[in-house]
Amino acid sequence: MIAVVGGGIAGLAAAYRLQQAGHDPTVFEASDTVGGLAATYETEGDPIEAYYHHLSATEETIVELAEELGVDDRLDWLWGHDSYYVDGVVHPLNTAWEIAAYPHLSFHDKFRLGMLTLGVDVRGGIPSFDSYDDLEAYEHVPIKEFLLEHTTQGVYDFFFEPLLRAKFGSRKEDVSAAWLLGRIQFRGERDLLKGEKLGYFDGSFAVLVDALVEAVGRENVETGARVQDIDFGESVQSLTVEQGGTATEHAVDDVVVTTMPHLLERWTGYECDIEFQGSVCAVVGMDEPVTDTYWLNIADEAPFGALIEHTNFVSPERYGGERLLYCASYIQSQDEELWQLSDDEIRDRWLGGIEDMFPEFDRDSVNWMEIARNPRTAPIYERGYLDMVVPYDLAGDIADSIYYAGMASRAQYPERSLNGGIEAGYAAADALLEE
Repeated sequence: MIAVVGGGIAGLAAAYRLQQAGHDPTVFEASDTVGGLAATYETEGDPIEAYYHHLSATEETIVELAEELGVDDRLDWLWGHDSYYVDGVVHPLNTAWEIAAYPHLSFHDKFRLGMLTLGVDVRGGIPSFDSYDDLEAYEHVPIKEFLLEHTTQGVYDFFFEPLLRAKFGSRKEDVSAAWLLGRIQFRGERDLLKGEKLGYFDGSFAVLVDALVEAVGRENVETGARVQDIDFGESVQSLTVEQGGTATEHAVDDVVVTTMPHLLERWTGYECDIEFQGSVCAVVGMDEPVTDTYWLNIADEAPFGALIEHTNFVSPERYGGERLLYCASYIQSQDEELWQLSDDEIRDRWLGGIEDMFPEFDRDSVNWMEIARNPRTAPIYERGYLDMVVPYDLAGDIADSIYYAGMASRAQYPERSLNGGIEAGYAAADALLEE
């Protein structure tokens, strides 16, 4: 038997790839539902992800998978509008005209920022169009040092620093320039008249997850099945799985681990040096909108890192007319105050934060608020990150017949994504099939 440990998008993709090659893998998922970070809440209409999701135009593998599974007709490409909240004002930053009108950067700042986002190095006065192609050349370059050299002090202070603080908190200066350049490439092209088109499934990403489960076979996906141990010598021998209070040993020929690397270390002793940050993410169901933008980055002091108003991207009609807003923050340590707060305390603090930013907001319009927490939702893309990724084939590190496709995989760089999860699952399955 081939065992796939983890029923998130990477595990389901690995199982799908193996099944397409004629194998009959079994997926073991510890929680009661599959999907991982793409798990959903119920609403008055379509389900909504507990953690915000959308696709960028560069994420081609997930689109191809949707086509294979026959759900590509459910994938919509919509205009996602971004804004920046600075000094109490929401500044739209979608079109060339809005960017030109942004008052917190000089003309020179905007020119240098624009050239960077287009991938053009203008240092020295002679444009270079390939300076940023080799991301690994910037793996050990501090992001602040890079930005000050390749843009301006103003671009760093009034554009990137607040974004980095919201994304990486106290670890922001540990991040490499390679992450930023890769992130710029990842986002794809922007229409200078309309902004950026983003992908979202009619019915949520549960549409894709459900189609994957059907393709793999529901009978081959075990939920509430927590892996306790992997027994191996020169090669993997068995898997001990606890389900319903009973531990069972399953003889296996191969195992694909798609969990976070700390579990791989627990089961096999393999140490991964990548550090991860957690997140707290709330979905707020409301009668009225808060803003008219989809993604609101925040430069001012706020108790959350960003506001993502989902129903300014996807029609509220899909949710029974209700307005849905994400409030989200990353944490770098579980010792941080935010992580220690109760859900009620977070609710009060975050709704108060929205009131401070938008005095017209009435918390009586809030119908419900669900709060999700995960201690490991994203890597910290620090300098030297690529030296720490976990190989897909662990034969040379642990034993034969053990493969890895979790978030510490190469495919989850320069930014973790559902597309990267699928690519990681495919890569680990392909490594197994090559043996």
